[in-house]
Amino acid sequence: MLRRSLITAAALCLAVPVVAQTPWPSKPVKIVVPTGPGSSLDLIVRAMSDKLGARWGQPVIVENKPGAGGMLGMDVVAKASDAHTLGIGFNGPVAFAPFLYRKMPYDPARDLLPVVMTTSQANVLAVNADKVPAKTVADFVTWAKAQGGKVNYSSLGNGSSAHLTMELFLAESGVKATHIPFNGSPPAAMAVAQGEAEMTFMVAPALLPHVKNNKVRLLAVSANERPESLKDVPTLAASGYPNVVSLAWNGLFASPGTPEAVVARINADVNEVLKDAAVKGALDAQGLTTVGGSAADFKRVIDGDVKRWGPVIDKLGVKLD
Repeated sequence: MLRRSLITAAALCLAVPVVAQTPWPSKPVKIVVPTGPGSSLDLIVRAMSDKLGARWGQPVIVENKPGAGGMLGMDVVAKASDAHTLGIGFNGPVAFAPFLYRKMPYDPARDLLPVVMTTSQANVLAVNADKVPAKTVADFVTWAKAQGGKVNYSSLGNGSSAHLTMELFLAESGVKATHIPFNGSPPAAMAVAQGEAEMTFMVAPALLPHVKNNKVRLLAVSANERPESLKDVPTLAASGYPNVVSLAWNGLFASPGTPEAVVARINADVNEVLKDAAVKGALDAQGLTTVGGSAADFKRVIDGDVKRWGPVIDKLGVKLD
């Protein structure tokens, strides 16, 4: 009897790890995109989703949830109940928002777990090709100042890298302009193409179709790191504005309770998918530079952005309550 009890107890002990080590994923994985369809974040996730689904043996569901400068979507990730909900975040709702808002629905440092960086790309200064005659940054600044403050600029949302890069450029150049925020890059790019706004700063994907249609002109890139598709566009540093440097990064985040093993699995699989020639080619064609790396690498980028942009935001006096 005692021997049977010991055998039963041993069997139960052996069974516990099996339950604790349930393979991930055990159901479809949702990736929340905090911007609209056709945005750069949306393009990145959809370029990877099928290949990640094949690796994981589960469907990858892409859910667009734009609004509040990306905070609506990232709040879903921060409050997710298990490791099957991820989100693709960017500078705005992760690194900038704590300096812009008195209250947030989540604490980025506490409630969002960096998993892997997907891409990092410079913002591009773009202007309406019909209304703005300038072909260079210097000519544009001269033209814009002559408009007496009657110039609009669009952005993909309040508190985004696009918004803050433009504010920094305006402060450095002395140009006066009115901000028109949109929910995502496609409508912000369309506003410039249609002349509702004369200019914008954003990453290239939503702008490129309008560039091909000769409705939008690209004047400069906000960093020296440029993909092949933007090699012919000069940098802002070379155009006389070395202080206007910004990179719009994005990457996957999980809720803080996600097991380390799951984070490591997602990180490894995303890194492999980013190396895929078809994925890399599709992203590069849109002006997006693939990055990858470890979760720790991604966290260092975020921490660096917080350290660099916090004082800039305070100095500019941009508040979005």
